[in-house]
Amino acid sequence: MASLSTAAAAAAAATRFLPSASTSAARLSYRPSVSLGSLRSSPLLSRIFLPQSTARRLSTGRIGYSTAPPPKCAASDPDQLKSAREDIKELLKTKFCHPILVRLGWHDAGTYNKNIEEWPQRGGANGSLRFEIELKHGANAGLVNALKLLQPIKDKYSNVTYADLFQLASATAIEEAGGPKIPMKYGRVDVSGPEQCPEEGRLPDAGPPSPASHLRDVFYRMGLNDKEIVALSGAHTLGRSRPDRSGWGKPETKYTKDGPGAPGGQSWTAQWLKFDNSYFKDIKERRDEDLLVLPTDAVLFEDPSFKEYSEKYAADQDAFFKDYAEAHAKLSNLGAKFDPAEGFSLDDSPAKGQPEKFVAAKYSTGKRELSDAMKQKIRAEYEGFGGSPDKPLQSNYFLNIMIVVAVLALVSSLIVN
Repeated sequence: MASLSTAAAAAAAATRFLPSASTSAARLSYRPSVSLGSLRSSPLLSRIFLPQSTARRLSTGRIGYSTAPPPKCAASDPDQLKSAREDIKELLKTKFCHPILVRLGWHDAGTYNKNIEEWPQRGGANGSLRFEIELKHGANAGLVNALKLLQPIKDKYSNVTYADLFQLASATAIEEAGGPKIPMKYGRVDVSGPEQCPEEGRLPDAGPPSPASHLRDVFYRMGLNDKEIVALSGAHTLGRSRPDRSGWGKPETKYTKDGPGAPGGQSWTAQWLKFDNSYFKDIKERRDEDLLVLPTDAVLFEDPSFKEYSEKYAADQDAFFKDYAEAHAKLSNLGAKFDPAEGFSLDDSPAKGQPEKFVAAKYSTGKRELSDAMKQKIRAEYEGFGGSPDKPLQSNYFLNIMIVVAVLALVSSLIVN
C-alpha cells in the first residue's frame, strides 16, 4: 500500500492536469465517502487514475456508462441456437434423417484447405453449401434434401447462421443416435454469396484407385491425421448409400427395404440409425453381403497405420466415442470464422436471468473476509467500469481509490480557499 506522502505527491502532480478551480467547482465536490461512479463525469481523472483500456472506453463516448458489461455481438444468437437444437431433435424423431444431417455438416466443413489462409477462400464450415452451385458438386448429391429439411428451422430462427445450423444439426444427429456428446462451439460467420463457394474436388471419393493415399491427400489437406481419419470414418455406422445418388450400393437390402424413412439403399451396418462401433466390427468380419464395404472402408483394415486404430475401435467402443467426439468437433471448426473470435458453447453459457456468483476473493488481495456491504459496493463499482466476476481486479484498484480521494480532498480545499 502506498504511503500517504506518495499519495499526496501524486495528487499534487495531478492538479496540473485539472481544469481551473472556477470551472471545476461546478462539477466536483468533496464528500466523506466517494463513489467511483462520480468520476464518470471527469474523463481527465479517468485517464490519469484508471487502467488505459477503461479510460479509453470512458473518454471516447462510443460506449455508455452502463452498470452492466457491454453486450457481445455474435454471428448467431445463443438462445435461438438452443431452440433450434430442440427443433432438430423433433425433426430427427419424425424424419429419421440423422445420416444426411451428419453428411451435410461434414461436407460444408470438409472443403477446408489449411494451405490457404484467407477466409472464405480456404473453405470450411462457412455455410457455402446452401448455394446451388456447391450443392451440385458430385460429392454432394442428395444433400439438397437435407437443406430442405433444415430451411424451415432457419426461417424460424433468423439470427442463426447457416454455418452454425449445419454443424449443430450434424452434432445433434450423432448425439440423438446414441453417440458421444460433441464438444461444440458456435458463432460461425456465413459466406455472403455463391461466388465464395469452393471449387469442386475437395471432398473424398468413395472408390479412388489408391484409397489410403486418397484419404490422406484429402484429410491431411484439412489438417487431420490418421487417427482422426479412422475415427471419422466410423460415422458410417449411420446411414445408407443409394446407387442413384453415389453410384455405390444396392437398391435395397433386408435392412433397408422397410425404412424407416424412405426405403432403399445399402447400409454399412444392420442398425443404421444407431451410433456405435459396429461399423468397425462389420468391416473386419465382412460376413454379411447385405452390408456395404467401400474401397475406402476396406482400406482401414489393410493400411498398417489405419488398421491400428480400426482394431482398437472394433474392440473398445468407449475409445472410439472419445476419439470420434474430438475429431468431429475439430472437423466442425475447420476454416470457420467465429464471432466472437473464441466462439461460444451452448452448454457453458449461463441461463437467462441467472446472475453469476459473486466471489469476494476475486475482488480483494487481502486475507480478511469482506463484509456483505463491502462486497456489494466493490462489485457495483467494479461492474460500473466494465468488470465482471470472471475478471480479476487490477492490482492498483484500491490504491487508485485512495489517490482519487486524496485528489478530491485537495481540489475541494483549493476551492474553499
